[in-house]
Amino acid sequence: MNSGRDLRIDFFRGLALIFILWDHIPHNPLGEVTLRNFGLSDAAEIFVFLAGYSAVLAYGKLARRDGFTVATVRILRRCWTLYVAHIFLLVLLMGIMFFANEHVETRDLVREMGLTYFVENPQRALVDELLLRFKPNLMDPLPLYVALLFGLPAMLPLILRLPALALAVSLGLYLPATLTGWNLSNEGGGTWYFNPFAWQLLFVIGGLMAVRPTSAPLAQPRPLLRQPLFVLCLGYLAFCLLLALNWRWPALGLQAISPDMPLMKFGPGKTDLVPMRLGNFLALAYVTACLLPRGGAWLNARLCQPLCSMGRHSLEVFCFSVLLAPLADIANALCDDHPIAQYTTAVLAVVMMVALAAWLDLYKRLGTARPAPKLPGAGSAAARHPVA
Repeated sequence: MNSGRDLRIDFFRGLALIFILWDHIPHNPLGEVTLRNFGLSDAAEIFVFLAGYSAVLAYGKLARRDGFTVATVRILRRCWTLYVAHIFLLVLLMGIMFFANEHVETRDLVREMGLTYFVENPQRALVDELLLRFKPNLMDPLPLYVALLFGLPAMLPLILRLPALALAVSLGLYLPATLTGWNLSNEGGGTWYFNPFAWQLLFVIGGLMAVRPTSAPLAQPRPLLRQPLFVLCLGYLAFCLLLALNWRWPALGLQAISPDMPLMKFGPGKTDLVPMRLGNFLALAYVTACLLPRGGAWLNARLCQPLCSMGRHSLEVFCFSVLLAPLADIANALCDDHPIAQYTTAVLAVVMMVALAAWLDLYKRLGTARPAPKLPGAGSAAARHPVA
C-alpha cells in the first residue's frame, strides 16, 4: 500500500471543490472554464475517485494494523458523521432559500431548488429526508458518499487481499445499473441523481489505486508519446473534447454525433456513469498521473497551497460551498445578474472557501500544539522530591 501523503490528492480535491461551486452557481461565467466543458466527465468523478483512494488508504492501514472489525467501526462512525452533516446542511439550505424567496421577486427560488415537495408534503418530506430519499438541488453528493462508504466494509477485505475479485464484483454491480437503470428510489417515484450501484465502480477503482504497489509505477521509462496506453488515452481525451465542444457549439460541424446516442448520453449519462463518461475520466486520470508524478515540486508553490488546504478539509469546505452557491445566486438576482456581480460573487465565494480551509488548518495546528494538562499538585510534588 502506498505510504505517505500524496499532495496531489489534496490539490485536485481542492480544484474539484472550486469547479463544483462554479458549476452550481446559475449563469456563472466562470462555470465556462470548469472540467465539464471540455469532456464527458466533470468534478464529480474527481471527488468520487479520490474519495475511494483516500478511504481505502486510511481504513486499509487501520484494518491491517488493528483488524477489520476496528476498521468497520471507524467506517460506520464516519458514515454517521456524513449523515448528520447532510441533515444539518439540508436544514440550513432550506432556511436560506425560504428566507431569500421572500426578498427575490423575479424568481421562485423554492421551486428552483426542488423544495416544492417539502412545501406540499412537509410530514412525508421530513421522513424522506431522514431516509435520504428527499434531496433538493445541490444535496445529492453527500448521500452518495454515505452509501459508498457504507458498502466499504464488505469490499475492503477484497480490495486488500483479492483486488481482481473486488473489481469483478464491482463490475457485476455496475453493468446492470448502467444498462438497465437499476437504482435506489427517491421521493415522488424518482431515483437517485447519482446511482450508487454505478458510481461505486469509480469508488472501488480509486481504492484499488491506493493499494497498488509503489514498485509498479504508472509511467514507464520510455517517453510518454511512445507508450501505447498513454497515446490511446490522449486520443480518447481529444475525441471527448471534440464531442463536448460540438454539443456546446454545433457550428464546429460534428452534428452527426449526437449526445442522445446509446453510449454518448451526456446529461442522463451522469446518473448511471455510462461507459464513455467513465472512460473519459479514467483516461484523464491516467494522463494526469503520468504528466504530474507524485512528489512534484510544483505542489509546494504558493498558488497551490490554498487548493491543498481546501482538499485537506474537503467535507467542511464542500458543505460551506453548498451554502455559498445559492447565496451567490441570490446576490446575483438582486443585482439583475449583472456580469460584474457574477464574477464578484464567484471569486468571493472561492476566497471564503480558502479562508475557511486556512482557519481549519490553524485550528488543527493549535490543537496539536496544545500542551498536555498537568496533574494537580504534580509540580509541587516534584519540587519537594527532586530526582537525584
